[in-house]
Amino acid sequence: MAPLLLTLGRGVVTGLGKRPSAEADLPRGRLTRSAVRIEPARLAAYARVCGYPPGGGLPGGRLPLTYPHILGFPLAARLMAARAFPLPLLGLVHTSVTITSGGVLTAGDRPDLAVHATGLRPHRRGTEVTVVTSASLDGAVVWEDHSTYLARHHVPAQEDASPPPAPGPGFADLPVVARWPLPASLGRQHARVSGDYNPIHLSALTARPLGFRRAIVHGMWSVARCAAQFPTARGISARFHHPVLLPSTIEFAATPTTFTLRTPPSGPLHVTGHVTP
Repeated sequence: MAPLLLTLGRGVVTGLGKRPSAEADLPRGRLTRSAVRIEPARLAAYARVCGYPPGGGLPGGRLPLTYPHILGFPLAARLMAARAFPLPLLGLVHTSVTITSGGVLTAGDRPDLAVHATGLRPHRRGTEVTVVTSASLDGAVVWEDHSTYLARHHVPAQEDASPPPAPGPGFADLPVVARWPLPASLGRQHARVSGDYNPIHLSALTARPLGFRRAIVHGMWSVARCAAQFPTARGISARFHHPVLLPSTIEFAATPTTFTLRTPPSGPLHVTGHVTP
């Protein structure tokens, strides 16, 4: 974990003076790691925080659908901490994720990981980019993640290129399945198992300078907590509409293929998503 913390610290420094723009150049090429070992203790800790079965094991010995994102995060952090990356790492907000699994990854596998950036574009609240992470076995991609991240900054009205994402039909009427109380410490708990120590997740004190009145939960915790309710899913996609402030209580509503997270009884809709059975 120490090298990752150094990478995040370097990202704070390299982000100073960056002026995000959709016209900037993205770094070319990919960052890679070969034969990445999956640590059972870390996997078990991740499972506890995110609501997966104890130890992280799923039917057939599969890894949690979201766990390769955690394996790839050190590479993604290196990419986004580089001076050549046009957006400042500090304060980046996860706005959507799409994960597809084309094979089976188990705790005994040693996948090869690759990360690259694409799709730099204007957003109504700043500039957004897509970071693609893939896991391969024997040269074949068996898992892939497309995550979008937003650097928030002032955007003149005439440059407002993307309207607020609509939740889509049907999400308002999903049956409530569970209600989850989220402690103030959840962001720190998830940071310890994921390596994502973005200050917006850690405490109100560190989140306020970045525009949040309280700490907000990691987007990947929200997706993982929902994915854990669909243990046989082969894919998941989610869009983050409003941040989940900590502490709080949220409701999980779902059908076999769709889900939402909302603050009860009539609070904001935080996450909408679909799963591939």
